[in-house]
Amino acid sequence: MILHALFLLVLSATALAKHVVVDWDVTYVYMMRDGINYRQSIGINGQSPIPPVYATRGDTLILNVHNLLNVTTTIHAHGLFMRGMSYMDGPAMTNQCGIPPGELFTYEYHLEQAGTFWIHGHDHDHSADGLRTALVIYDKEPPYKYDAEHLFTFEDWFVGQFTERAELVSSPTMPYPPPHTVGFGLINGYNGNTTKPIKFEPKKTYRIRLINMSSTYWYYFQIPGHKLRVIEVDGILSDEHIVDGVQLAPAMRYSVLVTAHKSDELNYYYKVKMYADFIPTSLGENPRFYSGLVEYKQDSPVKELPDVDDNKLTWVEDIKMTALDKQPPLPVDRSLYLWLGNNLLSTGQRLDHINNITYYAPLVPSLFTAMTTGDLAKNPEVYNNRTHPVVLKHNEVVELEVHNPNRFHHPMHLHGHAFQVTEYGPSLDGFTSGNTFSPLVQSLVAPIQRDVIEIPSFSYVKIRFRADNPGVWLYHCHVNVHGSPESLRMLMTFVEAPDVLQKTQTLPKKLIRHCGMSGIKASGNAAGNTGLDMTGLPSVPYIVSKSIRKQE
Repeated sequence: MILHALFLLVLSATALAKHVVVDWDVTYVYMMRDGINYRQSIGINGQSPIPPVYATRGDTLILNVHNLLNVTTTIHAHGLFMRGMSYMDGPAMTNQCGIPPGELFTYEYHLEQAGTFWIHGHDHDHSADGLRTALVIYDKEPPYKYDAEHLFTFEDWFVGQFTERAELVSSPTMPYPPPHTVGFGLINGYNGNTTKPIKFEPKKTYRIRLINMSSTYWYYFQIPGHKLRVIEVDGILSDEHIVDGVQLAPAMRYSVLVTAHKSDELNYYYKVKMYADFIPTSLGENPRFYSGLVEYKQDSPVKELPDVDDNKLTWVEDIKMTALDKQPPLPVDRSLYLWLGNNLLSTGQRLDHINNITYYAPLVPSLFTAMTTGDLAKNPEVYNNRTHPVVLKHNEVVELEVHNPNRFHHPMHLHGHAFQVTEYGPSLDGFTSGNTFSPLVQSLVAPIQRDVIEIPSFSYVKIRFRADNPGVWLYHCHVNVHGSPESLRMLMTFVEAPDVLQKTQTLPKKLIRHCGMSGIKASGNAAGNTGLDMTGLPSVPYIVSKSIRKQE
């Protein structure tokens, strides 16, 4: 009887789960998305912006990607852990070779998580040129109750292609810090001041999902006259955290609950600020301000509230939040000290680094190396120092202490994991007066988990995660010009439990074929050879001058 009941339960759960099939022809599209500049972007099925993707926890999302561009492309489902399928994570030359022009590849995502995510290109920085959209995964029984929801996606949009901006910041002929072009703000795909009103009904509670899909800019969101109750950070649920506004670095996501007022006699405005502190302040350009209507009733007047200085408002602070699952800080098995910076290299370029290693892609995708080199896969040298590889043991708890003794903030994203945020503090090597830093603050009870963490200027952050997801996972800055392997190159590679990986995962034959079509080897070390023979691997530039010395 018990076995029969269990069988019926499994059968019922299987019946409820479904396959969500999405077909994407990835194409060039010419549009005026900001309402000002007509330019080439990347869209799907002849349209841009790309429609959001919706599914439910337990579903299987089938994303059929047909590459109709003239270069390779890949897709990354940002925030999904890809358990048991590291080869579906997407970063080119880390987890796969790019999908060749004219070819089709099917990404299959088993949706074990619920929350707010997004999907974007991870080859040739196609995300910055429009290959990006929201991914919302509903929970069948959400712990927080609400009546309806609204989705906000934030993007930045530039006059030129990303390749032009990347060349501008990485060219040896340019000064340092490099010049920056100024972007325009898009909300839900179009000029931020043309967004349709969001509807509120008195006394109802709304979940508002916020996603910063921009390549460069931070976004600040508030609804003056309403409190925001943060309940989700990067796909992870939290206890309610009451704030006036939410600031999102590139790639961050939040969900907030907002309870409408009791009366529909007045309408309100939501307000959005788009800003990057490393771009010179310019009236009307940086920051840019956008607003939209919160409509209780169509004919009601709008209540005009005075602007309040940001410093007088309460903004979300992840270190002060607690995870809904109440998981205490993980006990640390291994600590890694990382520091971020920028060095002058022998090419005359000033490129970014992590621990004085500037990332350069291998000749074989690092995952393929981990899968095909046997016991040697546990030796970091097989991936070559150019990829900044760190090999992790299965299930060890890793603490990263990440220092940023620079004036640029860096939103750092870890693939394949959510990590606990346990500590912020000052990192003052190189500090100069007039700058700010984070005071020492810790989370010692139930730290929030997330997959993107902003490392403030002249500050450090400690994060912890368990290496329980065998695969190869990038850790990189999500400001595209910094974290691109084709620009300033602030990336490193975590090779997680390669011995377990080899026993539990198999590379899809089509991925191997795509490598061959692009003239890329699908096995061997970083150079495509056996053992540690790196013959044929191009040399990387050497450091001429270091920006800041590592703290001892």
